[in-house]
Amino acid sequence: AVATTGGKIIGLAGQTTTTHANGNSLAGDFEGQTREIFRILDERLRGFGGDLSDIVTMTVYISDTRFGDPFVDIRSEHFDNDEYPSSALITVVGFARPDILIEIKATAVVDAD
Repeated sequence: AVATTGGKIIGLAGQTTTTHANGNSLAGDFEGQTREIFRILDERLRGFGGDLSDIVTMTVYISDTRFGDPFVDIRSEHFDNDEYPSSALITVVGFARPDILIEIKATAVVDAD
């Protein structure tokens, strides 16, 4: 459970990517897609004066149950002291595009200042 007091609520729609920021393809690269999605989420939150630590809840969709453990390992790289947002990890049959392996939908609360 995560509790917040005050602040601006930021909704981050389901984020996917099959391309790295440098333009390289991430098709078939679960770890690459996951790291790039976290980078994008962080970049978007910084636009509101926040960062990944402001995420209070996230729903993560993966295309294969075997991606569960690698996701947990990568997630731990992005949150300090094992202070994770409340979250759900759901395996789905498929995404809008076949190269997508993961999608993250998040809600953050950023200081109102």
